[in-house]
Amino acid sequence: MKETFCKERQVRLVEHYQVVIIGGGTAGFSAALYAARSGLSVLVVENNLPGGQIVTSPDVENYPGIEHISGFDFVETLKRRRAESFGAQLLSGQPSEYALSGTKKTLTVSGKTITADTVIIANGAKHRKLGCPGEEEFSGRGVSYCATCDGAFFRGKDVCIVGGGNTALDDALYLAKLCRKVYLVHRRDSFRASAITVDAVLKHEKIEFIPNSQVKQIRGGMKVESVLLVDKQGNESERKVDGVFVAVGLQPENKEFAPEVTLDEAGYIVADESCKTNLPGVFVAGDTRTKLLRQLVTAAADGAVAATQAAQYLQELA
Repeated sequence: MKETFCKERQVRLVEHYQVVIIGGGTAGFSAALYAARSGLSVLVVENNLPGGQIVTSPDVENYPGIEHISGFDFVETLKRRRAESFGAQLLSGQPSEYALSGTKKTLTVSGKTITADTVIIANGAKHRKLGCPGEEEFSGRGVSYCATCDGAFFRGKDVCIVGGGNTALDDALYLAKLCRKVYLVHRRDSFRASAITVDAVLKHEKIEFIPNSQVKQIRGGMKVESVLLVDKQGNESERKVDGVFVAVGLQPENKEFAPEVTLDEAGYIVADESCKTNLPGVFVAGDTRTKLLRQLVTAAADGAVAATQAAQYLQELA
């Protein structure tokens, strides 16, 4: 069996693994932990900084059993102290040229061909950005993409939430329980949400709906201090806020897996709680699959389920 050198942990990579995991976030490393603890050979392939979106969060307070931890420390513990300690290997590179339909799965990573008995897709989904000045600068310092993750940090403060779908309205109602004032900014004058939710938002005394408007700039010093809004007529106004929650949707990046792997209309990989895709031996975990709730705890659960399913699939092949 041929080997190649991996600079990530000064280890030798082989050309074939029992489990290859695409994506090094919470779902991916949870899957790696469970698969490696089962005695399987495991490779995690990650093109970007290991950890996924949570790695940039300064505070994690909603993961069961952990009172408080930074996103970086959470991922580092899961990756190095857990998954890698059981033998999972990490390869940095861009996977491409997938062939997942056959018994032997094939992918190319930075020019190298790797084969696997099973593949777990855990590449996550990216939050759609506003694209305005200040958004990147204040990410993690007042700009958040998860109200249920970070809302508690803005208790008793004024915040702004941007969006007009069910997620944005649900987030507005959630934040209204914690915050002093919630400005709901939407580029249209009507919502894309259930009538009951819309009615609850419009009647809530803490929520102020600002229609036909967009965030032009997020301002502040060390942290978010205000948002500059602009309406359809070009009129500008400023709101003093301590936080900006962006809820304009998620964007999965799964086109490279189609048409082999079935996607829904939004581009998510179709799978239920079993984490099985339409292809035997190919599983999916985390935000990239069709699911109701996208949180750290559900990503970790998916990883455990997908790894367990992969181990069972290998037993059936033996």
